[in-house]
Amino acid sequence: MPRQARLDSPGTLHHVIIRGIEKRRIVDDDADRDGFISRMEKVCSDTETRVYAWALMSNHAHIFLRSGTAGLPKFMRRLLTGHAVSYNLRHSRHGHLFQNRYKSIICEEDAYFKELIRYIHLNPVRAGLVKDMAELDRYRWCGHSVVVGKVKREWQDRDYVLRWFGKKEGEAKRAYRKYVKEGIGQGSRPELVGGGLIRSMGGWSEVVSMRRLGLKERSDERILGSGDFVNEVVSEAEESLRRQFSKRELAEKIERYIKDLCREEGVNVDELRSGSRRPHVSTIRRRIATDLLERYGVPLAEIARRLGVTTSAISKALRGQKSR
Repeated sequence: MPRQARLDSPGTLHHVIIRGIEKRRIVDDDADRDGFISRMEKVCSDTETRVYAWALMSNHAHIFLRSGTAGLPKFMRRLLTGHAVSYNLRHSRHGHLFQNRYKSIICEEDAYFKELIRYIHLNPVRAGLVKDMAELDRYRWCGHSVVVGKVKREWQDRDYVLRWFGKKEGEAKRAYRKYVKEGIGQGSRPELVGGGLIRSMGGWSEVVSMRRLGLKERSDERILGSGDFVNEVVSEAEESLRRQFSKRELAEKIERYIKDLCREEGVNVDELRSGSRRPHVSTIRRRIATDLLERYGVPLAEIARRLGVTTSAISKALRGQKSR
């Protein structure tokens, strides 16, 4: 099988997990489900994204994909924003539908491709939506039915999946189905979704900054693979961030961003940098820290210096943001 790509260049393999805000539903009926899937088909085509496995549940969804020419962020933005607008219109509601950040884990292909296909496609079984493999074979809201040939969805790359299980389609489908069935007794697989670790706040800059602070568990949860694979991905992330901006350009962008946001929010820059604990000031400081980390890859120590607080204060603020 092809060697795994890196970062979010075309060809990067991602396991994406989407959750409804406050664990609320993201689909209420089959019309919602059809709308979500139709939108995913359109966005896959437009961005050349290849989907291998997926499961649409009531309050969350899993998608196992290889990013296309536009990159994962654009794919996800179009999918989630479009669905949220459609859902809100249909159900006469307002506000956010999804959690602020989807979770994306870069995966080492040779070690985890088959495991993730099985894990994702068994979601309806674990949730009790289907009782056995026969029902799963015909379940429309999961990619398993496409792989076994019971449902047709041209945008799902079933051929690539089946090649992992055999050279001929018939034998490959039988081997695939047997492999999936053997996983029913495994139950939840927290190691495949980063269970038990502090969840990443998203973005390669966060991975790099957390590694610099020695917070290995926090940053490594973004990557599913061997130690060598993790180190290689992080090293390339650091190099990519170094190429994005010169130090002078980055400093100018940071200062301009801080001043513009403070002006918009009615906060004095001097107060922001004074260590003030006024609730509104603390909120703006946390927002700036998050944006600098994720948009520009600024190290936490530099963020702390720019905001007039300690590095530990920034780390604490970011953890508080994630737990909200």
